[in-house]
Amino acid sequence: MSVDPIQLSKFLSFVLRHKPDEIGLTLRPEGWANIDELVEKANAAGTRFKHADLLGVVAGSDKKRFSLSADGLSIRAAQGHSVSVELGLPPQEPPSILYHGTATRFADAIRTEGLKPQARQQVHLSSDEATAQRVGQRHGKPHIFKVDASGMQAKGFKFFRADNGVWLTDHVPPEFLT
Repeated sequence: MSVDPIQLSKFLSFVLRHKPDEIGLTLRPEGWANIDELVEKANAAGTRFKHADLLGVVAGSDKKRFSLSADGLSIRAAQGHSVSVELGLPPQEPPSILYHGTATRFADAIRTEGLKPQARQQVHLSSDEATAQRVGQRHGKPHIFKVDASGMQAKGFKFFRADNGVWLTDHVPPEFLT
């Protein structure tokens, strides 16, 4: 059986970020799922792959979307959850400037309302403009916002860094955007 790593990555993102119940999976509060249980339930639901296929997707992911537990028995999405999870990430001092890539059609609303998590738990920010550009291109013609992360932190906003390097915060008010 040949498994398409892109399709498997999309499936894992869907299940681990948004709909674990689609295959009867329950995530632990920190977002972790037992790998053997995930493979078993996915196979029973019609998405067939092996433990080794999953590990190959995790190792080969340039975006590092998934994290493995220290004992190698569990997996979770690094960030991007719409289901309630508590990643347990400690607050960190962010770079002075962070970036957010979006489509130009959303720019006016963002200038007015700031950045909101929308369907996800937190706003995603990039530490470099090139990554934000790639993210914005996924949604249409890209628009890049600079985020005054040091100004936000000075005002008490907290920042967290996911295992894959994505910066997370709960909201970015418009006064911190350029």
